Amino acid sequence: MHRFCLIILLGSLSACGPAKQSQVAQVQSWNLLDAASAGQWQQAGIPDEGKVEVKGEELILNAGLPMTGAKWTGWDAALPSTGYTIQYEAMRVEGDDIFGMVTFPVGSHQSHATFVIGGWGGTVTGISSIDFRDAGENQTRGEQRFENNRWYQVRVEVRPDDIRAWVDGRIVVNASIKGRQVTLRPGFIDHCLPFGFATWGTKARVRRVVIETIP
Repeated sequence: MHRFCLIILLGSLSACGPAKQSQVAQVQSWNLLDAASAGQWQQAGIPDEGKVEVKGEELILNAGLPMTGAKWTGWDAALPSTGYTIQYEAMRVEGDDIFGMVTFPVGSHQSHATFVIGGWGGTVTGISSIDFRDAGENQTRGEQRFENNRWYQVRVEVRPDDIRAWVDGRIVVNASIKGRQVTLRPGFIDHCLPFGFATWGTKARVRRVVIETIP
């Protein structure tokens, strides 16, 4: 009897092992600033934007008049539009407004949104736009002080029914998008499509940009 139970237990454990490994194997990851991907960053083409440079696996966005944008042209149908995370670090070098805001696909490769960091005078975080209201006006608006010359860790999760965002491990956006209109704010931010970063009257540095699927 004891031997029979032991055989059943070992069989159950062996069945669990491969299943867990299979789940881990489903995670896909893309480093957008490694040697293979860095060359796919381009100027967004915003009027009077500052110069965009890639140096030592860092993306540098020099201040524009007032906006600068950088887009990554490698985002295609092979990359996700939902069920994924964006992780990166951003620093505001000069200025006192938006730095390192990221524009990304939501739900399809034809629908996009922007996570704003340091907007409206330097403190606002949020998603632009939900139901045609931007980050300064919708329920995702948050307030946080940002210091120049300091790295901030950012994480954005895009799921079928919600968008979440963290800054330095603190959640700042937790928004349901089920049945909502998710669009870009009117203006030049669409020059950053299909994926990109932008600043407003600031110089910024961005590094460690990683896209990862959620298993």
